[in-house]
Amino acid sequence: MPVNTSAYQSIYKELASSNVTLVAVSKTKPASDILELYNLGHRDFGENYVQELTDKAKELPAGIRWHFIGHLQTNKVKLIIPIVQLIHGVDSLKLLREIQKQAAKAGKKVECLLQVHIAMEETKFGLDETELAEIISLSRAGEFSQLAIRGLMGMASFTEDMDKVGAELRHLKSLFDKYAVDFGQAPILSMGMSSDYRLAVSLGSNMVRIGSLLFGARSAGTTGH
Repeated sequence: MPVNTSAYQSIYKELASSNVTLVAVSKTKPASDILELYNLGHRDFGENYVQELTDKAKELPAGIRWHFIGHLQTNKVKLIIPIVQLIHGVDSLKLLREIQKQAAKAGKKVECLLQVHIAMEETKFGLDETELAEIISLSRAGEFSQLAIRGLMGMASFTEDMDKVGAELRHLKSLFDKYAVDFGQAPILSMGMSSDYRLAVSLGSNMVRIGSLLFGARSAGTTGH
């Protein structure tokens, strides 16, 4: 399915008017699709898989701002450090410490978001409130000198029940507000995907991750974005 450029232009204009960053989720899509949006002026693209990200980064323009939005294994952190602009899915203290270690080795300041588990689905990754509080405390103590923790990320349940989705997103927003002072001058709340981005924006999201509305549906068995 070709890139829906008219949908992209409409969504981009809608989000830009609210100062919301659009991350075009390009996972499983060919480099040619990414290049089509790049040529329209888009720069923020999200990938879920390390190998796919590294392959595309070699092939596509250096001006792209890559977002890693999937579950990141600690043994693959070093592969994306030179490439990625923002790591969205930091879902454990162990992973955060590995990012700190690899960033120090690379001599690079790495920006990341802490992923909070807000969905009722057991399959979703993320920190609980106790783990989040522990990381914030360690950050305040200066443990993550090579990192810039810019904000929070979360995924609501994959359901058509928008009341449930709204409750989960509101919970994430309340945690974001609680710790916003720890996230620097321009804190990021990354929540909202193709099915719920308007609701997410209305609840305070300033970064959304949209895939299927721009690139078409993915193969059977995949969900989200």
